Formats: sequence, structure tokens, C-alpha cells
Amino acid sequence: MEVATDRAGGTGEADIPNEHEAVHVTQDNEKPHFTRWRARGGYRELLVLSIPLILSTSSWSLQHFVDRMFLAWYSPFAIAAVMPAGMLNFCTMSIFIGTAGYVSIFAAQYFGAGVNERIGSSIWQGAYIAAFGAIVHLALIPLAPAIFDLAGHDPEVRRYEVIYFQILCLGAFPGIASSAFSGFFTGLGRPWPVMWVNLLATGVNLFLDYLLIFGKWGFPEMGIKGAAIATVAAGFVYCAAYLALLAAPKARRIYHTLSGWRLDRELFARLLRFGFPNGVQFFVDIAGSTVFILLVGRLGTTNLAATNIAFNINTLAFMPMFGFGIAVSVLVGQYIGMERTDLAERSVYSGFHMTFLYMAAISLCYLLAPDIFVAPFMSKADPAAFSEIYPLSVILLRFVALYCIFDTLNIIFASALKGAGDTRFVMYMLAVVSLVVLVLPTYLALVVFDGGLYAAWVIASLYVVVLGFAFFIRFRGGRWKSMRVIEKPVVCLPPILPELAGME
Repeated sequence: MEVATDRAGGTGEADIPNEHEAVHVTQDNEKPHFTRWRARGGYRELLVLSIPLILSTSSWSLQHFVDRMFLAWYSPFAIAAVMPAGMLNFCTMSIFIGTAGYVSIFAAQYFGAGVNERIGSSIWQGAYIAAFGAIVHLALIPLAPAIFDLAGHDPEVRRYEVIYFQILCLGAFPGIASSAFSGFFTGLGRPWPVMWVNLLATGVNLFLDYLLIFGKWGFPEMGIKGAAIATVAAGFVYCAAYLALLAAPKARRIYHTLSGWRLDRELFARLLRFGFPNGVQFFVDIAGSTVFILLVGRLGTTNLAATNIAFNINTLAFMPMFGFGIAVSVLVGQYIGMERTDLAERSVYSGFHMTFLYMAAISLCYLLAPDIFVAPFMSKADPAAFSEIYPLSVILLRFVALYCIFDTLNIIFASALKGAGDTRFVMYMLAVVSLVVLVLPTYLALVVFDGGLYAAWVIASLYVVVLGFAFFIRFRGGRWKSMRVIEKPVVCLPPILPELAGME
């Protein structure tokens, strides 16, 4: 079966690759045009796939940035509460999001191998995981007060944390299911629909944030409760938009996106085998950061608010690079499906080069112009309440400037390993490093030895550095080249291999 794609860049049927359409192929022996820019696995191919993914993850970052900026304007207690409660919710969801979202790697490897009829069924196995995750989060709602009692935060902060967390739990299903549905498009190398859906939902979230937090246009002033409702509403918009796109005739015909809704026990078990470690890794990563935030909260509302602002600023710059990470995972998956690990490896290093340059530039901005990033949080906040938060936030950005360069290793090489199916190593390494380098040292520093905020941030920076080098060394070892997540044998490929969708 020949794998081929169309060239449409919008949404709808035109975004679904068609196996009957021919494409131009860049051959390895095409001289003198075989360069890192034009080659398969090179910069151009990666950018074609990653740009809409970067815009998608940027919209997610913008959504959270504005959401928290509004809450900083509303109340220092609200901005102090939103990060711990939001991270705890995302932590509990992450194990399901990571498992269901691994559908994208199944789709990528099936697409690379030309086994298109299995892609639709893969998506629906992720939806079943979402349904189970929703049930778990409904059960967490009555437990929220007891959970946040353990954190020992200011009573007013704790009250806001409970409200925010409980409402976010109501949006678990669309949040998890969307990670599986979007995996269909990213796995096929068609990220533009993902971008448009993200922009749509982000617009809904920000509009509702403004109305519900501050009580505009006749709506009641709801503060942090309004922010949570806006986030949940946006999640349902995500889910509905993806379902509409999956119902397109071409998607149904070629990839069985609707007819594959039944539970496939063998495929479901394989998704759990490879996806669940990815979900656990995701969970451990978020859990470690959540525990760090909760421990910092013991230092007081000012330290917690400054930490939240520094993390939020970093997220605005850092999250777009997840677009590169997703693109690297997809290209590794597709080229492994094609039995071309050489091109998969080239894609990884292309992603590393570009991501490193971006993160280095951002680090310089944090060091040389921190006021640009902190100013939006203080523009409409109470000057007296923000006077102590502001200088701390500027200092914490210097820590961020240091560790975000090393985060390049985490983004790219962990993504490469997951694209091949090496999810267990990523899970085990993250669990060990998170516990030994981040959680336990932070607890000892802040609780046992009464250390300060800067001690905690030194530990967090060391954690990022150690983790990045661990993933890089594993990738260099090369064991990932023999891994697959799809069943064997796969169909034979033609001697001329297609490029990723969108390459001219």
C-alpha cells in the first residue's frame, strides 16, 4: 500500500491524508539539495509539522497566562491558590491524558507503515480511557477539602483552592478525550486542525474569563470560580470540535474514525502497555512540580505568589517548545513505521538544534529584561499587595533562565524516546529523579532545615539539569531504534517513501 498525502492547510476533509494521492519525495541521493534544511528529517520538514503545534501549545500557554493575570488583578489570594489547585488537578488528570494521548504515536507508526484502517480504532481506545478518568475525578470532588487541609496554606488560599479544584474535576472527560482525538491529526502529520481547535477553545476561555471573573456584561462577579467555569467550558468546546472533524467522510472512509468505536481488547491492552507508562511519567512529572509548589506554599502567600508568577512566565515561553517535542515524537514514530531509524535520528537532532537556540534566546530575555514579563501581573494588581511579590519574581526568573536551557534536553530527547515506544525508561527515570533530586531535598530544605525560597529553587534547577542529561544519554545508547508499538509484520512499503504531509 502506498502512503500518500494531500497538501491542504485548513480544516475539514482536506486535512485528512488520502492514500490515493501522489506526493513528491526528497530522495537521499538528490545532490546538491541534500542539506539539513531540505532533507527528510531536517529543519524544513520539522518546521512544517511543528509550527501549527507550536501555535497550539502557545494558545494553551496564553490561556493560562491571561487566566492567572486576571486572577492576580482580582486578588493575591486567588493568584496564590490557582497554581497549586490547577497543578493538582492537572496532576490527577495527567496519568489519563498521557495514556490516552499516546494514541498519536500509534497513529504515526500505523500511518508510516501504511496500515490506515487501524488508526480509527486506536483513537477510540483512548476515549475509553477518558471515560474511566472522568469517573475517578468525580470521586475526587468530595475529597478536595481534606486534600488541601494537608497543604497547610493560608485559610483564604485554601478556600479558593478547593473551589477551583472541584470545578476543574467536572471537565475531566473532555480534557482527556481531546488528547486522544487530537492524536489522530498529529500522528498523521496534520497539525493544522489541532491549531484551529486550540485557538477556538482559547478564545472561548479568555472571553468567559473576562466575563465571569470580574462580572462583566451582566454576569455575576465570580472570581476564581468563574475562571474554573471558563476552563471547563473551553474543554467541552475542544472535544466537540474534534468529534466534528473526526466525522468527516474522508476520515470515516480511510481511517474508520467512527466505525472503529468498539472496544478492541488487543489494541486497548497495547495502548495500556505503552501509553500507561507515558501517563505515569506525565503524572510523576506534574506530581513532583505540584509537591514543590505545595511545599513552597508553606513559606507564605508572598513566596507562593512569586513562585506561581515565575512558573507562569516560564510556561508562556516554554510550552511552545512542546510543539517541537510533539513534532519530534511524530516524526520518530512515522519513520520507525517506515523502518527508517536513520531519518528518525536526524529529526531528533534537527529539533534539538532549533529548540536550543530558542530557549537560549528566552533565557537572555529573562536575565536582561525581566520587567517585560512581570509587568503584566502588576499592572492592575493592588500596589501594596504586589510590592513584595515583584522583586522576588524578578529574582526567580534568573533561576528559570538557567534551567530552561537544560530543559531543551528534556523536551527533545524524552519526546524521541516516547515516539519510539521507550516509555518505561522515561517513566522510571522521571520517578527516581523526581523523588531523589526534587521532592525529598525540597522537603528536607524547607520543612526539616527551615531553608528559604532560594534553596528550593536551587533544588528545582538541579532537578531539570539531571533529568535532561539522563534522557540524552539514553537516546545516545540507541536501544530505541529496535522498538515498535504497532504489531508485526507490517505491510511492505514501496521503494520510494513519502514525505510527511505538508512538504512540497
